[in-house]
Amino acid sequence: MEPHEAVDAVAADLRDHQIPGDRHGLFTASRHIELLCTLAGRLACEAGYLHNHDSAGGPATPSAENLSQTAAHVGRAIAHYTQALAPLVTLAQPGSQATLQKQLDAIDLHSRLRVHLDDAGRAMAEARACLRPRRSTTPPATATVPVRAPTVRRRS
Repeated sequence: MEPHEAVDAVAADLRDHQIPGDRHGLFTASRHIELLCTLAGRLACEAGYLHNHDSAGGPATPSAENLSQTAAHVGRAIAHYTQALAPLVTLAQPGSQATLQKQLDAIDLHSRLRVHLDDAGRAMAEARACLRPRRSTTPPATATVPVRAPTVRRRS
């Protein structure tokens, strides 16, 4: 699997398995962290391999620098998911919304949770953007095609 395919697969899994503010969400967040850690490790290893072997790579192969930047963005996503664990643990406790005050506190917890998950989503979008093919600095050689000059028609 190519790096961009791996990033896309993990991002799709994150989108497909939303995190509710309950004990199920805690399990899902832990699973997402595991996927992201595996992805970051793979990207970092591949970047190291490309760097150590000075692989020239073709246009479809990302550079070691791109892979390193991608791993860094995935690392940011891991950090945001880890920060989301604190509100998730509180929300997952039994009887966490038994009183009115606890229900009001839950609003803040849900808000903090959403902020961290949204930031993780942005980090993954930036990770994917690092793996997009870069445009060449030299203009491509194009064949010149003769274009007919427009004809002017006169009204009679």
